[in-house]
Amino acid sequence: MTIVSTYDNYLSEPQALTLEQMADIHRQMADEIGNDTEILEYYADLLKAANKYAGIRASWPMLDVKEKMEKDPGRTSAHDSVITHVNLMARLLRSMGKPAAWRDILGEEKDPYNRKAIGDFACYLAFIAGISAR
Repeated sequence: MTIVSTYDNYLSEPQALTLEQMADIHRQMADEIGNDTEILEYYADLLKAANKYAGIRASWPMLDVKEKMEKDPGRTSAHDSVITHVNLMARLLRSMGKPAAWRDILGEEKDPYNRKAIGDFACYLAFIAGISAR
């Protein structure tokens, strides 16, 4: 059964990031990337992974239990890809002397709630890319 999802419902979830927090994380990341063409290529890869994951996650509430069971391995794989790209972006920026403190804010993916927060941030990236493409 599909429900009407609201931002307030989302905020009631454990360790939910506010839009302001996600915007701040994204701003920090963008400032550290700057105009570095090599890092921008890695950022593009992160956006591709985020868009794929966000599409799967956005359709999740409309699936029945059987469909969810069938699609769960793909969803998990897409989520893992986002986390890999987030980690890579942080490592690259840190290797350039940037703090990448935004990665610490997202937390370690071993904590299931932090893992969800990284997925939330991926959805935010897809949202920003979508509304920026007008």
